[in-house]
Amino acid sequence: MNPNTEQIRAALAEVTDPRTELPLEIADDGLQVADTGNGTALSITVTLGYPIHNGQALLRKRIETALGPLRVTLKDLTCRVAIAAHVVQKTLYRLPGVRNIVAIASGKGGVGKSTVAVNVALALMAEGASVGLLDADIYGPSVPIMLGLSGRPKSLDGKTMLPMNGHGLQANSIGFLIDNDAPAIWRGPMVTQALVQLLNLTSWNDLDYLIVDMPPGTGDIALTMAQKVPLTGAVIVTTPQDLALADARKGLVMFQKVDVPVLGVVENMSVHICSNCGHVEPIFGEGGGRNLAEEFRLPWLGGLPLVMSIRTQTDSGNPTVVAEPDGEIAAMFHEVANKLAVGVARLPLDHAGKKPSVVARAK
Repeated sequence: MNPNTEQIRAALAEVTDPRTELPLEIADDGLQVADTGNGTALSITVTLGYPIHNGQALLRKRIETALGPLRVTLKDLTCRVAIAAHVVQKTLYRLPGVRNIVAIASGKGGVGKSTVAVNVALALMAEGASVGLLDADIYGPSVPIMLGLSGRPKSLDGKTMLPMNGHGLQANSIGFLIDNDAPAIWRGPMVTQALVQLLNLTSWNDLDYLIVDMPPGTGDIALTMAQKVPLTGAVIVTTPQDLALADARKGLVMFQKVDVPVLGVVENMSVHICSNCGHVEPIFGEGGGRNLAEEFRLPWLGGLPLVMSIRTQTDSGNPTVVAEPDGEIAAMFHEVANKLAVGVARLPLDHAGKKPSVVARAK
């Protein structure tokens, strides 16, 4: 006797997504059962909460194992992506038009945080997500150069700004609003206010992820940003060098203290690759980022090399992920991006959304 749909669903209820280890999400119309005469053939549509990267071979194997005792053949497995909104800090509510905001932080300048942020954002977009990028480094905005953008954001209502578009990314930066050679001579409170306004007054259009290139350090600006921006999570970027690791550790602890989940650690400049001979050398040390992740029991998102092409491509406004989309280094950025997205998908869902304002009226 062939199994019925209820029996098949019961078997599938025991299967978890190998990336998130969460139960599979299968809609009512996600199962198509056919009697082949020699048994039962099944077509499944599974909804994933993260962009698809390297296929779903392991997921297929788990499903086939679960269906084995029922003698059901898995004919087709279709994965569709529906990236949900996840919870933010308890005192904050999600930003309209943005499902998840992820901070890319370092605790220290000069470790390549902006380069990682730009390439990870582009990788997420290339995998099918709707992505934006906010340059929160007031004193040294670099996103306009990295995305090859110039000019100023337009406004349709005189109150809000439309994001700029760089390689398909929605982007905004204080660098679009001040002259190229003009320094931002502002004190801490002014900087924080400007950043919050830049975030809130940009008309972000239906983003799955907004990547925020955080200001360096763990001082007042970074701390206030972590408290006032509704963050889904944060990623820590470091180099293997002890000095960078010490500051990265401080940045990591800062996010933990304000109840922002740290999604993992990225080690930039893991090794230097000579552009002439290809010699590989760990000039900043070895294993520091991975050890930091292990110390805090956080995901290791990956190591990225120090290679001249990353610098030249980014400086020219054509970052590695779009300059060499099929290259080995672009694949590394894609792996980091996908692990980041999977980390977000594991977090609790936001069922509240944006709550209406409460207005007190005098009697």
